[in-house]
Order: sequence, then C-alpha cells, then structure tokens
Amino acid sequence: MTLSSPPLPPAAIGWLASLNIRTRPQLQQRGAVTAFLQLKAAGHTVTRRLLFALEAAARGIHWQQLNDGDRAALLQQLASHPPVALPPDEASRRGFMLQALQLAELAAVEGEVPVGAVVVKNGMVVGRGYNQPIGLHDPSAHAEMLALRDAARHLGNYRLDGCDLYVTLEPCPMCSGAILHARIARVLYGARDAKTGAAGSTVDLFANAQLNHHAAVFGGIEAERCAEQLSAFFQLRRQNKED
Repeated sequence: MTLSSPPLPPAAIGWLASLNIRTRPQLQQRGAVTAFLQLKAAGHTVTRRLLFALEAAARGIHWQQLNDGDRAALLQQLASHPPVALPPDEASRRGFMLQALQLAELAAVEGEVPVGAVVVKNGMVVGRGYNQPIGLHDPSAHAEMLALRDAARHLGNYRLDGCDLYVTLEPCPMCSGAILHARIARVLYGARDAKTGAAGSTVDLFANAQLNHHAAVFGGIEAERCAEQLSAFFQLRRQNKED
C-alpha cells in the first residue's frame, strides 16, 4: 500500500515521506486535510488539486473520481480545520519531555499524581511546573497551570505567543482552557488521559472552531515512559493502602 503516482505527483510523495507518511494507511490515519496543511506549514506550494489527490490516494482511487460533493466536503473541512504547525525536531521533543518527566518525579516524591510540564520559547525553558494541588491546597495547581504562571512571570506577559508547552499527560479541560487563553502555539503531551483528556480523548477543545485561538497539538511524545511513570505511582499507592 505504498503511495504512488498517480494519483499523487512524484514530488508530493517525497514531501509526505518527510512527514513520515509513506503508505495509504498512514495517510488515512493522518487525514488528507491535515496532511495537506502540514505540507503547507512545511513551506511547500500546495493547491486544491493536491488536496483532492491526497484524498484520492487515501481512498485508493484517481482524483478525478472524486465527485462534486466529495470536493465540497474537503474544502469545507479545510476551511474549518484548526491551524496546523509542524512539531519541533525529535531531539527537542525528547529533551524537553524528559525535563517534564523529571518534574513529574518531584510530584511523585511529594505524593502528588506525577505530571510535569515545561514552557519553551526559542529553544529555552521559560516556565516549569508539576502537580501540587494537595500541597498547595489549590484545585487549579496542575502542572500545566503552574508552568504557564511561571512562564508568564518570566516573560512579563500573560500571553505566551510563540511558546510551546510540553506536559507528560494530556491536558484536562481546565488546563486546556488556560493554554488557549495564554495563546500557546504548540502543545506536546505524553500519555493520553482517557478520563479527562481534552485534546481528543474525551473532548477536543483545541479543535473547536468556535474558540478564537487554536494551538497545534502533538500527542504521544515519550508516551510509553510517561504512562509507565503514572502506572508505577498508582501501583505503589495501591500497595501502600493494602499494607
């Protein structure tokens, strides 16, 4: 199921490979509209015809086989799609997430659910935080909230334009609202939160077109390590209750 020409132009196949999209299932998972916008974000010249070709490639047909309804639906998805940005390079993603994991470990030592977060601007950490609702007697003291507050103090502005937020667990609705209000550019999280995750697991506030700011979201960064840290914490807490 390797992507081929036609329906895709040969150059587009190479562009997609740089986004780690080499097969039809990978393109289906990413989605034609998202892949199109990521190619645009990467600086490539893209046209509506390429959008149609991407959808055709995902379906395994020629782009001319798309009917008027198919094309209109794609253009509507394009118009309503949240802004798309490319993620930071792999070394940056890994390095900053490891810093967030180290902060999460401080939370675990204090008996808090181990979640850590860092805010990054121009390659430098400008805000740090880890879960402290118990210790601070503050229901809003999630890792993301504390990292945002720290960054705002550091930069002297509550609007954190051009900043990235790394957090070990998918943000909840409260934190997602604060992230959007702060104008964070990109959110990179580790483990999914099937109970309260607001970046797609339960709801997706970042994809809500009614909100006036959108952050690009990238999940699964060091996901296994982030999930293992949480699992180990809860397992130890259960054992302590049984003893």
